[in-house]
Amino acid sequence: MRTLVPSLPAGSASWRNVLLLMQLRWIAVIGQLATIVAVAQVLEVRLPLTPLLMAPLLLIVVNLATACLLKRRKEFSQGELFGALLIDVGALCWQLYHSGGATNPFTFLFLLQIVIGAVMLELRWSWVIAFIACAAILFLTFVYVPLDLPPRHATNQFHLYRLGSLFCFVLAAVLLVVFPARLDRNRRESDKELELLRQQAAEEDHIIRMGLLASGAAHELGTPLSSMSVILGDWARVPAIAENPEFAADLVDMRVELERCKTIVSGILMSAGDLRGENPSVSTVRALFADIVEEWRGRMNGEFRFVDRLVDDVVIVADPGLRQIIGNVIDNAVEVSPELVILEIAREGEALTVTVFDQGPGFTAGMLTRIGQPYASTKGRDGGGLGLFLVVNVVRKLGGQVTVENRDAGGAIVRLSLPLSALAYRKEEAP
Repeated sequence: MRTLVPSLPAGSASWRNVLLLMQLRWIAVIGQLATIVAVAQVLEVRLPLTPLLMAPLLLIVVNLATACLLKRRKEFSQGELFGALLIDVGALCWQLYHSGGATNPFTFLFLLQIVIGAVMLELRWSWVIAFIACAAILFLTFVYVPLDLPPRHATNQFHLYRLGSLFCFVLAAVLLVVFPARLDRNRRESDKELELLRQQAAEEDHIIRMGLLASGAAHELGTPLSSMSVILGDWARVPAIAENPEFAADLVDMRVELERCKTIVSGILMSAGDLRGENPSVSTVRALFADIVEEWRGRMNGEFRFVDRLVDDVVIVADPGLRQIIGNVIDNAVEVSPELVILEIAREGEALTVTVFDQGPGFTAGMLTRIGQPYASTKGRDGGGLGLFLVVNVVRKLGGQVTVENRDAGGAIVRLSLPLSALAYRKEEAP
């Protein structure tokens, strides 16, 4: 299966980075509390508990505030990310100041803050974090509260330092693998999202140019079609034609086809604008698809099967543009599978799912990677591939999703997932 409109993550890269910082902060809180308990109870070191417990308490408060912000916001500035990381650097400096300063091997955790800043922040901000961390180390080298060690450790402080260094190294190694790697993944995902947005902008620019070309051609065709309509009306009143049954029947067929051409031209002009742009009508999902099914059953020589799994009907704005994109998908299916086409509608959560099945040859592996791009087609004619290209972009504009896949039994499946909120009828939209 290939998703033509990819779903983006819940938040931006900066949102995910703040979430990672919050997770790292929880680890710091648990680690600090566990270290305080272990040092006080196992090593019997007398610690200034009041100032040492203030740092994890601050981090807990900051994390709770951050959790509230994550629910309301999806984007954070570089300054806000810098401020969040600066809080962590400050908390670590406070802890080390009250626990031996630079003689405490946990000073190496400043390197973790520098690496995270280098991955997460812009260059100028990461340099500031590195400078502040170096300044903190310089400060802690000369100014700190010495540890009040028991006699059995006071005589062999280097042994205690080695054990602490070993534990700190292992901890830093694990955290450096886990968190910077996840931050780098967030950055790569952000780059991918940016590339998708650029592609979307290029495709929408292509649509605008096609819309201008199509609307211009439709305007040009409007005049000769109107003239032909007048001429055929005049011919219908000519006695020699009116009295000849064969000529009269041909004239009726010509007028029917001419009206169809005029309808197509009107549809081109209508679809050149935005969806829900012109002449929308209030309807229901079932009523809309009843009209679509009736139209296509009259146009197909084979079987057009309709499967309704909707359960509850929904009132929507039945815009002609919506009919057109569904018609494009059905038309592609009918072209490769004239004997049988299946149209299915269902509701999945808050989305309307429209699925079209056919019994054609399906999509080649190469086409599955290009469907939805302009002129991606196996039909071998100029202008091919624009149908699904327009479908993908209109559905994307509605906030929906298009997926395509091949059936195991042969044929293809094209599925449109349309948010009902984008189609829902609102009183101010009443014609």
